Amino acid sequence: MDTKYDFGKMHQDRVVYVRPVTGKDLPLDVRAQVGRRATLYAVHNSAGERLALVEDRNMAFSLARQNDLAPVAVH
Repeated sequence: MDTKYDFGKMHQDRVVYVRPVTGKDLPLDVRAQVGRRATLYAVHNSAGERLALVEDRNMAFSLARQNDLAPVAVH
């Protein structure tokens, strides 16, 4: 979870998707880092690659916008 992602390498597709992720659906090594959080929020690119995992929805949208990306919610 402490791995940096270089958002500058992204191609012209600036849309990213924000969706809730339950802690039990995460890999064991990530679960160990996030503790007992029931829900986190993931930011994904259009290919489905997880770019970031953050603690709340607002933070996910802020992170995307700070990196000149256009976040949309996925239910």
